[in-house]
Amino acid sequence: MSLSFAAPDDPTWSSDETIAALHADPKFGEAFTDHMAEATWTADGGWAEDAVVPYGPLSVNPGSAVLHYAQEIFEGLKAYRHADGTVWLFRPDANAHRFANSARRLALPVLPEEDFVTSCLQIARTEARWVPDPGENGEKSLYLRPFMIAYEDFLGVAPAKKVLYSVICSPVGAYFSGGVSAVRIWLERHNSRTAPGGTGSAKCGGNYAASLLAQEEAYAKGCSQVLFADAAEHAWVEELGGMNIMAVSKDGELVTPELSGTILPGVTRRSILDMAPDMGLTPVERKLGVTELLDGIRSGQFPEVFSCGTAAVVTPIGSLVDESGETTVKEQAGEVTMAIRKRLLDVQYGRLEDTHGWLHQVC
Repeated sequence: MSLSFAAPDDPTWSSDETIAALHADPKFGEAFTDHMAEATWTADGGWAEDAVVPYGPLSVNPGSAVLHYAQEIFEGLKAYRHADGTVWLFRPDANAHRFANSARRLALPVLPEEDFVTSCLQIARTEARWVPDPGENGEKSLYLRPFMIAYEDFLGVAPAKKVLYSVICSPVGAYFSGGVSAVRIWLERHNSRTAPGGTGSAKCGGNYAASLLAQEEAYAKGCSQVLFADAAEHAWVEELGGMNIMAVSKDGELVTPELSGTILPGVTRRSILDMAPDMGLTPVERKLGVTELLDGIRSGQFPEVFSCGTAAVVTPIGSLVDESGETTVKEQAGEVTMAIRKRLLDVQYGRLEDTHGWLHQVC
């Protein structure tokens, strides 16, 4: 039986003034809405107790398995307000599919994809007042964070027999506070984010925890993010700590590392590859060597390089930095990069026709 995630009959609401103040200058992931969707799973009873409830603390005991073995996964997607006041989600079905795959990899129960989409639609509908107008920079939205955690008090190393699923929401602006500008990226060749046979293709917290040390080192070197090489040879480009990477060739190819089990299959990544032919670009998914990328930037073979993800959308990369020095991209915030960025945002905010059927109306 499908879950409904019914909203409460007597919801509590923040004042219009409170919400307006948060919308004026939303920071990424710092403020949260009045409600959250949740459901529980048990090995004996399956999925149950689905509802939209007031946002509040979770009851997690010190012996809870998630605290000891990190059996958890999460997702990220956004709700967008269009010019006519309607609210839409972008490709929640793609997030649902990835969430199911992540659950399988982390030995968690699979939430049916239609129930995932329902939970996102219901919480976004309940919190519709929290979805901001795009604003002058055209990037304000409501960020949805679905997650699933082991919810059982048990210290044995085994898949949990009780699980909590929830979706929380946060009004957000641009991921990088400086707006759309080319960023410096540290090229990490030693510490690895994931490894062959590991959890690289799953969206789980451990992958991000593994990236934080290198991220701190990057900040110390004046860089905004980290680009990780592969764990086996340290010779192949993989992804940034929280984003995929793409390079635009002078021949009109859009090159990105192929999915080999160590790279997260980004929804934004897939969307850009799917709409590339509409822009006269040839999408290419293949192994991309670190040396090839650096040499290609220096020679002009790759005049533009950018990162992409739900949070940061499309962010131009201005240079790559490693122990040998800094390699500067020729066309920082180049024409193709910015055209891709604009087209994606225009679809998400309803300024351009959605020819791929990606948008799901909330209300």
